Amino acid sequence: MLKAGIINVTGYAGIEIARILKLHPEVEITCITGRSSVGKNIKEIFPHLAPIDMTISEDITESVDVVFSALPHAASAERLGPLVSSGIKAIDISADFRLDDISEYRHWYKINHPHPDLIKESVYGLPEINRDKISTANLVANPGCYPTAAILAMAPAIKAGIIDPDIIIDAKSGVSGAGRKASIENLYSEINENLRVYALGGHRHMPEIAQELRKLEPMREPSVTFVPHLVPMTRGILATCYAPLNTNASTLDKDPDFKIREIYEDFFSQAPFTHITERAPETKNTLGNNNCNVFPLIDARSNRLIVVSCIDNLVKGAAGQAIQNMNLMFGLAEDQGLGQLALYP
Repeated sequence: MLKAGIINVTGYAGIEIARILKLHPEVEITCITGRSSVGKNIKEIFPHLAPIDMTISEDITESVDVVFSALPHAASAERLGPLVSSGIKAIDISADFRLDDISEYRHWYKINHPHPDLIKESVYGLPEINRDKISTANLVANPGCYPTAAILAMAPAIKAGIIDPDIIIDAKSGVSGAGRKASIENLYSEINENLRVYALGGHRHMPEIAQELRKLEPMREPSVTFVPHLVPMTRGILATCYAPLNTNASTLDKDPDFKIREIYEDFFSQAPFTHITERAPETKNTLGNNNCNVFPLIDARSNRLIVVSCIDNLVKGAAGQAIQNMNLMFGLAEDQGLGQLALYP
């Protein structure tokens, strides 16, 4: 039985990690921390987690095999550094180990990295692309929620070489993506009956998306336009992605709808949570589960690939993917403990 610790269990990602791990047959939660709730039982704060019945501590005080950090960027790396050095496997939910280039990290996050020495040791934790590397990693950088939806949408087409690297990602997220911190702009009366675009000048997830897409085809630098929107719902991400087809796409001419589905199904044939759907997915299709639903189609009129992808930002976009990575790191079945069906309605 693996012993797991959760750092910052009181954030949305931490809450979800605890909820899912509680029913994992191979894991025991032995320690939970929280920055503002030390000494309280978790059921006092989150009654739905009452079966866990643990006191929140200030630090990881028990022996653990794996630790999940749901702290914000910089604070997460600072806390994880000594734990990783001591030999504990770690999965970081923050952005601290996602970007390979330390100057990119400083530019987008406006802070010096607390442990730059660990960046080269970390593995980008998108199992559909890095499964083998994750299985031998000691430190995994859990992908961002938007990048998960965007990269899984575009990776098969980039790998097949059928699109030009001029990619547009129009993505919409529920408000839980902003976390539990208090914010006037996220109050109910501000977001209800409203749709808002944000980070038009550049979102922190854009360089992460470009970095990972570049690795799939290193000879061509992707040009990524990423525009996020906030929609008045609690959770879920729906990304609609566009890219022009290139001359290599002539192989799709005879039956483009069938051929593009074949490319995507082949790419994800070993991916238990990424599904090619028969129609465009909706956020309710992935509510509460670890799936990424992907729907590719060819727009013959504009000679463009359109891909719609959909995830739960707190599960496949955070906690569920972290547990999927943990399974791979310890040689467990990739889908163990992650069999939840979507909630409906």
